[in-house]
Amino acid sequence: MNRLFFILAFFVSITTQAQTGSLSDVAFMEGRWRGTFNGGPIEASWIAPVGDNLTGFMRMMKDNKVTMYEMLIFEQTEQGPIVLVKHFKPGLVGQEEKDKSDRYKFIEAGKEKALFEKEDGSIRIIYEKRGKDQLAIQRGNQKDGKWAFADLFVFNRVK
Repeated sequence: MNRLFFILAFFVSITTQAQTGSLSDVAFMEGRWRGTFNGGPIEASWIAPVGDNLTGFMRMMKDNKVTMYEMLIFEQTEQGPIVLVKHFKPGLVGQEEKDKSDRYKFIEAGKEKALFEKEDGSIRIIYEKRGKDQLAIQRGNQKDGKWAFADLFVFNRVK
């Protein structure tokens, strides 16, 4: 009986761990990336996960002037990784309140792909590496009771 309990407990712990995810599920984002968005260049950089976080930023420009900065922090929690996002206008003027950020919880991950959902359930974001030198971020919204995704940003690795 004890042996059966041990095997069942081990299986549950593996299953729970797989459902919660870890920063290794988003480590594929590491590097420097460049694309275009809204008629101008967009750049993103992510540094490798260390400890309980993976840190990144994006810079969006148009006509050689910055239009927005975005900080993205992936933090490991007991429930899995979360994404904390803050947006800044030129001059580093915050768009969210000082002590607030957009928060996304981990839903699931596959090979070089991870899905997160905004804490209010309104938006889902997919981070996906497409081949060795392309990274895409897709935004999803509910449509007719199903999630519909479209590319928001597509980046190529800067070499």
